[in-house]
Amino acid sequence: MKFGILVNEGPYQHQAADTAYQFCKAALAKGHRIHRVFFYHDGVHNASKLTEPPQDDRHIVNRWIKLAEEHDIDLVVCVAAGLRRGLVEENLAPRFRISGLGQLIESGIQADRLVVFGD
Repeated sequence: MKFGILVNEGPYQHQAADTAYQFCKAALAKGHRIHRVFFYHDGVHNASKLTEPPQDDRHIVNRWIKLAEEHDIDLVVCVAAGLRRGLVEENLAPRFRISGLGQLIESGIQADRLVVFGD
């Protein structure tokens, strides 16, 4: 099965980002594919290279980067939601790219299921 993933909440203030990441890992381990992860609303904060959690805490941004590198997953940040929150191209972590809502629509069409994490 091919999944599209929508993450609407930022890291560290809501469980949605962690749950989406764990879902992706579990799906991939079972042989499924992740077509794209689209970050929308506060979820765009998952893509910030400025994130520096304490050393004893998980680094959610780095988890997404590693997952994308290992499984060639497209990580897309909504341009409008990013700009509203001050996230611009220069602040993006590696493997993330900025694009429009058309990428979310395309993912919903091309994937077998679109799974939404967060409000």
